Amino acid sequence: MTHSLADCADSLEQLRGHFETLGQQLDSLGLPRPDGEPWHELLVRKLLPQLDPDTPLIAAVVGGTNTGKSVVFNHIAGNTVSATSPLASGTRHPLCLAPESFDSNRLESIFDGFLVTPWSRPEQTLEDVPEHLLFWRTCHSVPKNLLVLDSPDIDSDARVNWDRAEWLRRSADVLIAVLTQQKYNDAAVKQFFRRAADEDLATIVVFNQCQLPEDEQYWPLWLDTFVNETGTDPEFVYLVQYDRLAAESGQLEFLGRHTTNASTDADPKPDQPPASDPPRSLQQDLSSLRFETIKFRSLRGSLGQLLDTDSGVGAWLDTVRARSDEFQAAADLLSAEHLAAIDDWPSIPARPLIRSVRNWWSDQRSGWTGRVHSFYNAIGHTLAWPLRQLAAAPNTAEDPLAAYRESEWSSMLATLEQVYRRLAWCRDSGGERLAPRLAPLLDGNSRQHVIQQLRIAHTNCDLNLELARTVGEALEEFRAASPRSFRLLKRVDKLAAVARPATSVALFVVGFGPLGNAAATAATDAAMQSALHVAGDVAGGTVAATLGESAISQSTATGAGYLESKFRNLQDRFAVQRAGWLAEQLERLLLGDLTRQLGSAARTPQCDAFQEIESTVSRLAAMLNDLMTQPDPTSTSTHAP
Repeated sequence: MTHSLADCADSLEQLRGHFETLGQQLDSLGLPRPDGEPWHELLVRKLLPQLDPDTPLIAAVVGGTNTGKSVVFNHIAGNTVSATSPLASGTRHPLCLAPESFDSNRLESIFDGFLVTPWSRPEQTLEDVPEHLLFWRTCHSVPKNLLVLDSPDIDSDARVNWDRAEWLRRSADVLIAVLTQQKYNDAAVKQFFRRAADEDLATIVVFNQCQLPEDEQYWPLWLDTFVNETGTDPEFVYLVQYDRLAAESGQLEFLGRHTTNASTDADPKPDQPPASDPPRSLQQDLSSLRFETIKFRSLRGSLGQLLDTDSGVGAWLDTVRARSDEFQAAADLLSAEHLAAIDDWPSIPARPLIRSVRNWWSDQRSGWTGRVHSFYNAIGHTLAWPLRQLAAAPNTAEDPLAAYRESEWSSMLATLEQVYRRLAWCRDSGGERLAPRLAPLLDGNSRQHVIQQLRIAHTNCDLNLELARTVGEALEEFRAASPRSFRLLKRVDKLAAVARPATSVALFVVGFGPLGNAAATAATDAAMQSALHVAGDVAGGTVAATLGESAISQSTATGAGYLESKFRNLQDRFAVQRAGWLAEQLERLLLGDLTRQLGSAARTPQCDAFQEIESTVSRLAAMLNDLMTQPDPTSTSTHAP
């Protein structure tokens, strides 16, 4: 075997830990924990407890109502420890017999889910209480490598008895099937053993309450039906004579029988006693079963059930992926950027945009160039005072940013209305993942509150600061992407500093005159463009020699002017930034943590715990492949030498 049982035990323990870690993600998906899934029950009740090399072989006596399970159990124990009656006793709670040297504290991990309780009297197993009790006691006659259990009826009318029997089956290595002429073909009994065969559990068949020698000709037919209907391949077959006195006194004889009939399609089991042999000791036969052989079968079958792609952990992982996809689809519908998509966002006016570009460029100047430009800018600021006064007079053109703010608010209201229409559509088409989450957001009071809060946030937003940030980011990107062009522009700016006296005169002549209120803004822009043109003319010879005429426009000669022409797309960039601002506000005021929660749930298959589960399952699949391809030890012998 390439992988050891210890390797398998380590991987299974890691798998359980990963399931616990994944619990919070499952909660966000609205999925239950895997506890209770049949494959998970195998993990915690069978594989993990019994992969401990010190765990003894676990044999459970199982069967239908009134088949004499407790009688058989008492014969294995060598004492009357489980209640019996000529009437149906109705065992409700399992009873475990352990060797005297066994540490009883280990029973809780081996039989996870049961409340382990010391045994004191036979009638305890018949008590009708809702708790899943497992009574235990030591027995000097039980071999040190064996635990023996008496089980609740597997065909009981009480569902709780089925559940307890199912839990025991998942914990057992060997099942002792107690059958009778009336019960071997019972539907509930066959269903129980069919699942046991799927798990490749070793099974011993005891036909109890036989009328011998009359039933010698019938038991092969009973066995044939049982084997074909369940897929069971018995390790041993025993016949037990119907004898009430012998049953009560612990004197029943277990007569071994070969399974050489054609129905079993198998040769006699090694060491199987012939029909003429004396009665067998069921206890001794159990203890002689090879531990590693049975554990091999038990592990192989249970691990196969755990990893089954249709009903095991793989199918469960597919369920988690499918639910995550549903949440991803819901998250896509509620993408804030998608909800805030706008085709006609207003453009920022040119004047504040150009002013932001010039301010940024001014901050890049230093030394002699910076001092010259600062000096003449101050002069220009003083000369332009009359124009600013005209602009501030009543009935003059309004502040372009104020007008832009109102235009932007109108677009935001239209966008918000569109968002609510889309949310209503998402509520109606998003199914159970979205409808209950979106209904409160579409309430009228909630909508009014969002509009009020958005208006406050928009009024308090500093558009000058936002514009300066957008321009600064764009121009810094230009500086990083085109360092050579930036250096050339700096040289041009130095040349322009030489021409600043001419520039200041141009500003005075063109900008200080008897202008009408309506023309004040246009005159100021014209004055600036003329001044720049003059500066370009003064330095033209040097600039042309450096960059060439094609590098400098006819109306822009300084570095700032060139950048104004170069970055006309700043208007689009600012519009995108403002639409993003609206998206952020919608996320904060309207959607809250909803999109984050949906996105987090949708990313469950990418989280560490989920991927660790997938990785561990792959390792276990490789181990199972080793188990399936190596020779089955049961093909040579089922007994110790």
